[in-house]
Amino acid sequence: MSIVNLINRAQAAVLVLAASACAFGQDAGLNRQPPNAPDQKPAFAGQTRAPEHKTNVAFEVTTVSAGLVSPWGLAFLPDGRMLVTERPGRLRVVAKDGTLSPPVAGIPAVDQRRQGGLLGIALDPNFASNRLVYIGYSEPLENGMNHTAVLRGKFVDGAAPKLDNVEVIFRQTPSLASTLHFGCRLVFARDGTLFITLGDRSITEGRMQAQRLDGLLGKVVRINPDGSIPKDNPFVGRKDARPEIWSIGHRNIQSAALHPGTGELWEVEHGTRGGDELNIARKGKDYGWPTIAYGIEYRGGQITGGITAKEGMEQPIYYWDPVIAPSGMAFYTGNLFPAWKGSLFIGGLGTTCLVRLTLDGEKIVGEERLLTDLKPERERIRDVVQGPDGALYLLTDKPEGRILKIAPAK
Repeated sequence: MSIVNLINRAQAAVLVLAASACAFGQDAGLNRQPPNAPDQKPAFAGQTRAPEHKTNVAFEVTTVSAGLVSPWGLAFLPDGRMLVTERPGRLRVVAKDGTLSPPVAGIPAVDQRRQGGLLGIALDPNFASNRLVYIGYSEPLENGMNHTAVLRGKFVDGAAPKLDNVEVIFRQTPSLASTLHFGCRLVFARDGTLFITLGDRSITEGRMQAQRLDGLLGKVVRINPDGSIPKDNPFVGRKDARPEIWSIGHRNIQSAALHPGTGELWEVEHGTRGGDELNIARKGKDYGWPTIAYGIEYRGGQITGGITAKEGMEQPIYYWDPVIAPSGMAFYTGNLFPAWKGSLFIGGLGTTCLVRLTLDGEKIVGEERLLTDLKPERERIRDVVQGPDGALYLLTDKPEGRILKIAPAK
């Protein structure tokens, strides 16, 4: 047994947690601090500030592995081990006992400045037979330019793991000189196509392109596993549009998952100061950024006149004001926590909470904040993944990050 696991077992005795709400603010623990945009009104009842819905589930949190450097994405191998990306540009194999492999060979150079680096990861739906792994990253160019890219490589296991036959199957265009808003969650659809979430790169030049069809800033794109374009993408055949585009008008999507019932892509994107959004990314739809938005600029002041709705633009099914700073998400479908079945879990970077949403179809009818008393300290939650054992696994975002496991209390 590793030293990490010995420590974990000792910590587990004091880490038995009830599903508690946040310890600050009002209204039984949810963050009910004043909104950043108090004059803005939701478009429909329940679009924001859902009532607290506590499930009173008793669970324990243990550390599976420690010492990861700014981990960003996690994917389970068929045998229960994990592949974890570290933002500085490393891919690790994590054994069940928490042992870290040497860095996996074959990873190209990344631009690791600020929000850049090695980011989202997904296994091919046929990984058991083809061993293909997909990884998103910020690809560096000359003169500080960069863009989001996605590589594909064949995972070769062993004492010195590596990716073979690495090829770049997607590059965001245009490239910009920015170190922010790379997006980069990778989600395979039921039909085998690959969704890639993209940011607007934050700077004004990129932000104002989120509505344009001739570039890939502020978009969700959909490609085939080899990088080719599905024939049924919404803008295929239009000379004024990029054929990769699935939906437009997004700010910076770092949370995405398929709904277990409908198979649709749900996503949560970093919004303005008071405007994180939960959306269902549907074919050809426009989600409004930056023409409409809830919240205000982070430096203060209205965004494009404070407009929150416009004909032809989709409303978020839920938004947060103040924000949670979302990253990573998972629909819970396991059997370990019957009370959580059907819940949507989202990592909170800003709140350092795990956010649980109660759904009624496409409506959010309850919210709960978990891990508010995480020890030894509250940490930013970067990714949320349901494991093959039905437990929830989280990545904490820090220079000495951890993999946490949430399982029923013993």
